[in-house]
Amino acid sequence: MCGGGGNGYNQNGGGGLVMRKRVMVVVDQSSHTKHAMMWALTHVTNKGDILTLLHIVPHSSSSSSSSPHCNNKGSSDSSSSSAAHLASSLGSLCKACKPEVEVEALVIQGPKMATVMSQVKKLEVSVLVLGQKKPSSLLNCLCGRSSEEEFVEQCINTLDCLTIGVRKQSKGMGGYLISTRWQKNFWLLA
Repeated sequence: MCGGGGNGYNQNGGGGLVMRKRVMVVVDQSSHTKHAMMWALTHVTNKGDILTLLHIVPHSSSSSSSSPHCNNKGSSDSSSSSAAHLASSLGSLCKACKPEVEVEALVIQGPKMATVMSQVKKLEVSVLVLGQKKPSSLLNCLCGRSSEEEFVEQCINTLDCLTIGVRKQSKGMGGYLISTRWQKNFWLLA
């Protein structure tokens, strides 16, 4: 766990208390989650805040008796070590970009939605940031929304903390499209 106590307060140099917030980003190998991570780092976190990078590894079919919070069980050792390496390297990138923010990386095996919900509650997350990829209009016509789009929408609509879906605009356009419970696809030039 992070230093400085779990109460969300930190003493500043002047003797007063400053509110710290915990920002969580769900990450994986995809570029859209890395864009969301960098957006959260530059637009949401401030000095003294905690940035938690959560990488969720799905249960493998061969490790049926593993608990939802284990990092290494059964034949999933290689996927767990690559997940730990990914989380560690993304954490190092964040520390290099913004050293005044405390960064922690968690790798948890389990169902995606249930794991996010439990970690948001357990860690008392203030802001959850999720990467969104550009929806394919052809896929939407044929299959409806993707499971990733549904996951982001479900998080935005059900979690108690501020939840933000972030999608980087296409190469010709700058900025990001931001979705929250109150605003969908809000264009932010930053």
